[in-house]
Amino acid sequence: MTTSRRVGANSTQVTKQGLVPHIVVKDAAAAIEFYAKAFGAKEVVRVPAPDGKRLWHAELQLNDARLFLRDEFEEECNADKTASPKTLGGTAGVLHLNVKNCDEAYERAIAAGATSILPPWDAFWGDRYAQVIDPFGHCWSMSHPLPKTQG
Repeated sequence: MTTSRRVGANSTQVTKQGLVPHIVVKDAAAAIEFYAKAFGAKEVVRVPAPDGKRLWHAELQLNDARLFLRDEFEEECNADKTASPKTLGGTAGVLHLNVKNCDEAYERAIAAGATSILPPWDAFWGDRYAQVIDPFGHCWSMSHPLPKTQG
């Protein structure tokens, strides 16, 4: 279930759902543009940092879920223990998208600048499945169910 409330001086809207991934990137503004092109994300909230160059917080709508993201603040990495995959040299997880057509979603992500990890294939668990790395170092998977076979 998703609910919203008004917060802060700018009355930005924050969504409450059971689990919202919150990722850290270098250049959040560019990441928002990429996620719109690659995955059809829609920007919901953007809160600039005091320096006017980075984002403290952004919220995107992807399919029927939300994604929070923010710029990496190197001066805070030691305090909150968060850093971008570029700083870490990799990522600790995968963001998964349920899509209508895995092949089309994969091609759209590649055309937008993602790097292929695993091209679409018919996975043994019954999905058409693929993986890419976005230009900011986060790994994304995508899939759709394969038709059931009579056996």
